[in-house]
Amino acid sequence: MLYGELIMTDKFDFNEALKAIQSGQAISGKDGVLTPLIKQLTEAALSAELDSHLANDVIPNRKNGQSKKTLKTSAGKITLDTPRDRAGTFKPQFIKKNQTSVSDEIESKILSMYGRGMSYSDIGEHVQEMYGISVSKAAVSAITDKIIDTVKAWQQRPLDSHYPFVWLDAIHYKVRAQGHYESRAVYTVLGLTLEGRKEVLGLYLSESEGANFWLSVLSDLQNRGVNDILIASVDGLTGFPEAIQTIYPKTEVQLCVVHQIRNSLRYVGSKHHKAFMADLKPVYKALNKQAAETALDELEKRWGDKYPIVIQSWRKKWENLSVYFRYPEPIRKVIYTTNSIEAVHRQFRKLTKTKGGFPNDNSLLKLLYLGIQNASKKWTMPIHNWNLTLSQLAIFFEGRLDDALDL
Repeated sequence: MLYGELIMTDKFDFNEALKAIQSGQAISGKDGVLTPLIKQLTEAALSAELDSHLANDVIPNRKNGQSKKTLKTSAGKITLDTPRDRAGTFKPQFIKKNQTSVSDEIESKILSMYGRGMSYSDIGEHVQEMYGISVSKAAVSAITDKIIDTVKAWQQRPLDSHYPFVWLDAIHYKVRAQGHYESRAVYTVLGLTLEGRKEVLGLYLSESEGANFWLSVLSDLQNRGVNDILIASVDGLTGFPEAIQTIYPKTEVQLCVVHQIRNSLRYVGSKHHKAFMADLKPVYKALNKQAAETALDELEKRWGDKYPIVIQSWRKKWENLSVYFRYPEPIRKVIYTTNSIEAVHRQFRKLTKTKGGFPNDNSLLKLLYLGIQNASKKWTMPIHNWNLTLSQLAIFFEGRLDDALDL
């Protein structure tokens, strides 16, 4: 049924409606002029949906009367006569079975826009354009605040018992507290499941990054059901490996080689960067640990006198920098760098690049949570060659995955 045909029926008389508006009757609200039209349009749409459903249903089916449903709209509450089918297979999409408000769709759109980093002002403008409804910044904030309980439940959800790989890193933001902006470290834990899929295990906020707080993060993972982590990839934060092995003593800790290279170049004169990197490459690109150590000895002979602090750093951290040499290429590629979690942080930065700071911790957390939900939509497939990688892990970590894999 066309819109023009509907408003000319006996149910809704356009001229009578115009006279009512001119006489001062409200357009919206319980007794508003538009309320009957909204009811008729909605019921017509539901009826058309049912007709389409019956026409395409593979089992014998037919209409089965109507039921009453109260719906809140921008024009006020309306009572709908919603059609039913005898088989009970009809699931309307225009107004879903459990939907009680047209605003549900608008709130969903607002959350979607907010989760893509749009500002409150931009969201308000888009809602005005799409629905003709004015939404204030306070309203957008209130709507997005509704997910805070969801975020907290997500932070406390049970986790799998085993994760082959876990990456841990922190990113920093400014959050308003006690009248001024303070730095907050957001601790992110990214895991790879036994199915080879990425999963953010948790987000944690602290005033600063440190091994002591990471210890509390790892304790939380354990309390939520994580019994074993095979390999953890982390940056070069002092005390990080020790913190991990306090909670997970069997976990092998690989320091990020890329972080180490970047830190080394900070202490090398710019005029020597190219030559130093040429000599450093045989260290981290070596075929095995023995060849890497030989290359490190050569690096020290050439650059030890000029840049002793750099060589000392590689020597001091070598035990955790060289873990990846024990494994074949598929495993090496996954663990030698924290690039996987840095990719998550790049998504965070895209969302927050227009934000100078956040009014409170919850404001930051809800945006990052929505960002994770968007990013995880792409994490539906296992990583490349996962079956081969998992088979290799089962050999290298004999017995550690048996219970989880039902072997």
